[in-house]
Amino acid sequence: MVIGVDKIELYIDGNRSLKGKRHIIKSLIERVKSRFGNLSVAEVDSNDLWRKATLGITVVSNDAPVVDSVMNRVFNFIEAVGTVQVIAREHEIIHF
Repeated sequence: MVIGVDKIELYIDGNRSLKGKRHIIKSLIERVKSRFGNLSVAEVDSNDLWRKATLGITVVSNDAPVVDSVMNRVFNFIEAVGTVQVIAREHEIIHF
């Protein structure tokens, strides 16, 4: 079993409230889930900061190249969305 884990820190430019942040992040999470299907994604940190969000993303498979490919496509999708800016990414592949 191979598990891919990403922690992605995001900056939300122009946002003025936690309500606005929740709307942007919820929309982004739903778009990622609908586009890539079989993965888990959630806001995992920076919950009370209105211009910063941290997403945790995981993918499980039997094949490390598949996990790495999916994780990279998700990261590229988030970068290309345009509603957020990526500040940092931690990427790890775990083999069991």
